[in-house]
Amino acid sequence: MTKKIIIDCDPGIDDAIALGMALFDPRIEVLAITAVAGTVDADQATNNVTSIVTMLDPPKYPRIGKATPGEDAPVVDDSFLHGSDGLAECHFEPSGRQRQQTSEKVLSDLIEQYPNEVSVVCLGPLTNLARLIRWEPNLVPLIDQVIISGGTVHHPGNATPVAERNFYFDPKSAATVFASATTKTLVPLDVTEEVRFGVELLEQLPSAGTHMGSLLRKILPFAFRAAHQKLGEELIPLYDPTSLIAILEPDLFSWEPMAGKVETVGELTRGMTLFDQRLRRNWPMNLEVACEVEVDEVRDAIIRSMRYAGQKS
Repeated sequence: MTKKIIIDCDPGIDDAIALGMALFDPRIEVLAITAVAGTVDADQATNNVTSIVTMLDPPKYPRIGKATPGEDAPVVDDSFLHGSDGLAECHFEPSGRQRQQTSEKVLSDLIEQYPNEVSVVCLGPLTNLARLIRWEPNLVPLIDQVIISGGTVHHPGNATPVAERNFYFDPKSAATVFASATTKTLVPLDVTEEVRFGVELLEQLPSAGTHMGSLLRKILPFAFRAAHQKLGEELIPLYDPTSLIAILEPDLFSWEPMAGKVETVGELTRGMTLFDQRLRRNWPMNLEVACEVEVDEVRDAIIRSMRYAGQKS
């Protein structure tokens, strides 16, 4: 029986890879992809989602939700690692689809249509899900599970010394989701930073004649060049593909229940994820957190998933 999911994302190179993996995986049914501002602004995020789906041409097209700007976005972004368009300066043309509903509306419709069946997979800032929680709290108990790629437990941040990018971009929304009465799974930098790839990955991609292989060959070389030129690193993490594998093959990760909150107002700690790990804990347990990962097995699973998508596209 396939797992129904909605992918909420801000594409991003690694988001695009995860979308390609998910759209062809027989274990899940992608009901919708809801765009959110983050790596790129709201309009570009929506364009990227539409372009990716069009290029991959999956057997079943998901609904697409239109991103709308957040209220408290920071000035900085990470386009230097993804390109000004978020997708390696490819500047893909939009598909021409019109009258897209907002991401929050798409989330609302599908959660109401499939009560207790839909998991929301958040690969970007938590803006859309937080809006749903605030505006339609009656739907929150109907969400099967929320899977979040973001935050950090012990690992340094990648937006600031203490904050991960998705939470730094919209900490108030992250705090709202953490405090909500949903079943939440967190896949933090502590594990996603561990699963890294070298340029030899480019030799293991699907054929360039496939939709998936063509997309990957357009965007991945940019990611390796940017990491080398901007960060001095030869290996790159693929955060969102790793988070997708955490859903599909959770036994490759070690999980712990934790009590977490997100800092929203700190001058130096905006977006920091905090956990009450005292012997006499005062905060309620609200998250299942991935704490360790079988690195080689997850890396192999990502490559297999990419190649499988290539066989089907």
